[in-house]
Amino acid sequence: MTLSRNPLLWAAFAFAIVVVLMNTLYTVPESQQAVVLRLGKPERILNTYKENDRFGAGGSGLVAKVPFIENVVFVDKRIMDLDMEAQTVLSTDQLRLVVDAFARFRVTDPLRMLQTVGSEANVADALKRILTSRLRNELGKQPFSSLLSPERGQMMDDIQASVNRQASQYGAEIVDVRIKRADLPTGTPLESAFQRMRSARQQEALTIRAQGQKQAQLVRAEADAKAAKIYADSFGKDPEFYAFYRAMQAYRTTFTDSSSTIVMSTGNEFLREFEGRRSNR
Repeated sequence: MTLSRNPLLWAAFAFAIVVVLMNTLYTVPESQQAVVLRLGKPERILNTYKENDRFGAGGSGLVAKVPFIENVVFVDKRIMDLDMEAQTVLSTDQLRLVVDAFARFRVTDPLRMLQTVGSEANVADALKRILTSRLRNELGKQPFSSLLSPERGQMMDDIQASVNRQASQYGAEIVDVRIKRADLPTGTPLESAFQRMRSARQQEALTIRAQGQKQAQLVRAEADAKAAKIYADSFGKDPEFYAFYRAMQAYRTTFTDSSSTIVMSTGNEFLREFEGRRSNR
């Protein structure tokens, strides 16, 4: 029985060729890095991430491998999100904060990643633990006000640089770290924090008010001393004018209420200025 006369053998031969081709040719997407393993050992890496590399120049496309001996592991080349769970941090001013942060990372060395943690999910878990620890340590050194100021951006850059030194051992790179939300916890801790802030502001207001009153007393005492000196000088220069001026002040203080009635004798000294001064003729 020859091959040309048996269609089943032709079909089996064609199927074998298709299987071999399927195990020989594979496609490397532009968004993926391919690690080729020969009998479980790394042989080569295709389409590896390189900074400022031209699109399509990394080796993506249709590629051949040795069938049944080599297999391919794909690792994402794109930037991936790392959403961390909200955590509680105690600031330097003793305020308990709930911090919700996120980060973005990419795999820059797929072979190292496979050798250390084995998959993208595992490297994400490892980076999440490192970031959580670093965030808690760094934010615990800062007051609450710094988390609401432009200083937070520099703080995040410092955390990113610190974590990248550890992320490199997993073949990964942290691209960005940001805080989405930093709030006081709800419930009793929040009310306690508000009460402490209120007490601090009230104490500060009392201190400022006491300093203002002290300053006002000093100014008033200085003004009274200057006024007394002016009165004394004027009395020495013109006793009659000084007596007239003091009488006018007394009248202003006494006759402020239009409904009051004062009964005095015509010869009372207090009313001398109302009678006028008689000219000597």
